[in-house]
Amino acid sequence: MDELDRQILMLLQKDGRVSNAALARTVGLVPSAVLERVRKLEARGVIKGYRAVLDEVQIGLPLLAFIHVKTKDGCWSDDTSNKLKEIPYVLEVHSITGDDCYLVKLRARDTSHLNDMLRDYLKPIETIVSTHTTIVLERTKESTVLPVEGTDD
Repeated sequence: MDELDRQILMLLQKDGRVSNAALARTVGLVPSAVLERVRKLEARGVIKGYRAVLDEVQIGLPLLAFIHVKTKDGCWSDDTSNKLKEIPYVLEVHSITGDDCYLVKLRARDTSHLNDMLRDYLKPIETIVSTHTTIVLERTKESTVLPVEGTDD
């Protein structure tokens, strides 16, 4: 990956709908060359996909919570991990270090909805020993843009 690829990746992260012509103008290449680079980045799996970013408040899911989950079957149980991933409204499941095994990020309508999810989805998972829930009061930064660094290959 060279500097032009990194520039293209940064631009696409900021606006996945940017036109090929606009990308080409910005990086100083012809559109066909940019398209070829983007296709190669997609084929290599560097670009995983394109998606719309929704406003969570406007779709009725303003509450953001993080749940620390401790299990009795260890921190790398496929069974527990798969059950957590299947829960509606769960955005991310991470295996973590420390006292807990997983960190779950989810969205809910309100605290009552969050309580229902804890009761209806987490409580029935027999391997879960305990949970600790943190509700986010205010988001000060959220981004999916990764710094694109590296050496030319």
